[in-house]
Amino acid sequence: MLNKTRGIVLKTTNYSESSLVAQIYTESFGMQSYLIAGARKPKAKIKANILQPLHLLEIIATHKDNGSLQRISEARQTPVLQEIPYDIIKSSLALFLNEILYKILKEQESDPYLFEFIHQSVCWLDETHLNLANFHLVFLIKLTRFLGFYPTVSKQALPYFNLHEATFSNLLPEHPFVLQEPHTSIFRSLTEAEYSNCDRIRMSSTDRQFLLEKLLDFYRLHRTNFKEIKSLYILEEIFR
Repeated sequence: MLNKTRGIVLKTTNYSESSLVAQIYTESFGMQSYLIAGARKPKAKIKANILQPLHLLEIIATHKDNGSLQRISEARQTPVLQEIPYDIIKSSLALFLNEILYKILKEQESDPYLFEFIHQSVCWLDETHLNLANFHLVFLIKLTRFLGFYPTVSKQALPYFNLHEATFSNLLPEHPFVLQEPHTSIFRSLTEAEYSNCDRIRMSSTDRQFLLEKLLDFYRLHRTNFKEIKSLYILEEIFR
């Protein structure tokens, strides 16, 4: 049976001389692996260049619940990304987000709300002309809402953020997984920000790098098998 769904490409692997296996996070079925026959041939029906990381697709594919490779019969980009593939800052951010999402979504089942969040985030990144230095920090914080460990924000300006408990506190915990001032206040501002205004949050490149590393620690504390992020050094270079 053929099914139509939207998808977000996360990874491709060569399969035989001319085919690919694409791992795509779909709106209807969660993470799926699709065999795309002949994708690397010059006259391929579904060309490999539309299967780049974070490309947004509409696909028609088979779906079987036995965990085997699915097959795509039709695929088209919608919308076609205009800037992410060509802008060095946007493409670097996309590479980083793609690595995060691949680790997070490996065994993710269907979640239309999570899918829509990621889809809209990619579209916003592609279309915006704002400064993007804080975008990935806000994305990571917003993503935790769908993963079950979104920070509990207090109305009071408390001085510590406990990464283990995902809460702001008056008490300094005994473990090292904590934010202290001035980083607590910057982090609180990030939790309250939208993509459209996160460029107004001022911080040094050193503070930004520190907060990113703490956010990755936050993920490691709350997600099993969340290991090293290899693309991290790219962001260190472009936002230094």
